[in-house]
Amino acid sequence: MPLKDLPADARPREKLLSRGAAALSDAELLALLLRTGIEGKNVVALAQEIVDQFGGISGLLHSDGKALQSIKGLGPAKQAELQAVLELSRRALAQQMTQKPILDTPATLLDFVRLQIGSKPYESFMVIFIDATQKLIAFEEMFRGTLSTTSVYPREVALRALHHHAAGVVLAHNHPSGEVKPSHQDMALTSRLKAALGLLDIVVMDHIIVSQADTFSMLAEGVL
Repeated sequence: MPLKDLPADARPREKLLSRGAAALSDAELLALLLRTGIEGKNVVALAQEIVDQFGGISGLLHSDGKALQSIKGLGPAKQAELQAVLELSRRALAQQMTQKPILDTPATLLDFVRLQIGSKPYESFMVIFIDATQKLIAFEEMFRGTLSTTSVYPREVALRALHHHAAGVVLAHNHPSGEVKPSHQDMALTSRLKAALGLLDIVVMDHIIVSQADTFSMLAEGVL
């Protein structure tokens, strides 16, 4: 059943226009992209099934091509649209952080990190390079590992910070397990990087840990 054939009060497009996008559920927003359902299942029901299958909209958007190809009713064009939505979100948040100090909008920074690495199936270590006005210069995924280990080399972080002429950095990594509380290893690594970069007058401004659904800021929690 396409969107136009749904009852008027169940049409996501009309609901969005009358009440705003925030009033729509994840499934209703996805239904707007899908536009049509499949035999025996209207588009909203199909969208809800897909959201449930991937553990939420974030899991869906971060899924690889093979996972998306397995969904009946989600062809290449719709897969491309989903990937485009995610990339637009990433770019919009990155642009915001080049225009004003990133610590002035901590929620934007947390969302940006989660969109970048929160749903990766492996452990990823990202460094965000900041100028003297605390605005974004660049960000790089510098190291990646397995679920339990990641090798992070302070010398390489320092070299990239010098390359970007950074005055500060925000460290970030994900916990694929879903638990974002820092481990003793996370705290020890943060101390090592602070000491190494401090010798170059480069400030570690925060260390953020993310999962698909959650975030932890060492700065906000007072453990940096």
